[in-house]
Amino acid sequence: MGDLMERLNDLREQIQQPDFLKGKGLSNEVNIRLFCYDSQDEIIIRHFTEKLLTDTSLSCRVIEYNLYKIFLAICDEKRITKLIAGMEEKKGKQFLLEHLKRIADNKAFVRKMTETPHKSGDVILITGVGEAFPFIRVHALLDAMQPNFSDVPILVMYPGSFDGRAVKLFDKLPPNSYYRAFNII
Repeated sequence: MGDLMERLNDLREQIQQPDFLKGKGLSNEVNIRLFCYDSQDEIIIRHFTEKLLTDTSLSCRVIEYNLYKIFLAICDEKRITKLIAGMEEKKGKQFLLEHLKRIADNKAFVRKMTETPHKSGDVILITGVGEAFPFIRVHALLDAMQPNFSDVPILVMYPGSFDGRAVKLFDKLPPNSYYRAFNII
C-alpha cells in the first residue's frame, strides 16, 4: 500500500503542473492519461478522489465524472431504473445488457458530461470505470469524448492495466486496443 500512496501523492502534484494541464510533451497527442491500479485498492482510490475533489489548495479545478453515476442518471432520465430488475427476470441478462447499451451509449454519456461546463485549466477525472462495466467501456468512451474535451486533460482512474497499446480491465478481461492515452504514473 505504501507504493500506491506514494503514486497517489505524485499524481496529486502532477495534475497541477502547467505541462500536464497544457498536454506538453505528448507529441501533439490528446491529453488523456490513465492511472492504473489493482482493483483490490478501489476503496483507497475512492478515498483519494473524494479528498482530491474537496482539496481547496489545488491550483486546478477537478471535475469528476463517475461513469456508474452517469449510467444511473441516464436510466433515470429514460425512466427505466425501476424496470431493470423485472426486465432482466422476464427477458434475461443478455437482452437487458444489449438494451441498456443502446440506451446508455457513448453519445448519451458524453451528453451528460457536457452538461457540466469546463474551461482551460480544469482536469476531467473519470471514475467508476469498474462499476459501470459492462454497460460502458472506457476505451470507446474516450474516443467519443475527444471532440468535446480536447482543451482539457482527461485523467482516468483505471482498475486494471495499460501497456501503451491496450487496456485490460481488472487485469482479467481480454485487452481492448487503445493507443491514444498515456500512463500517468
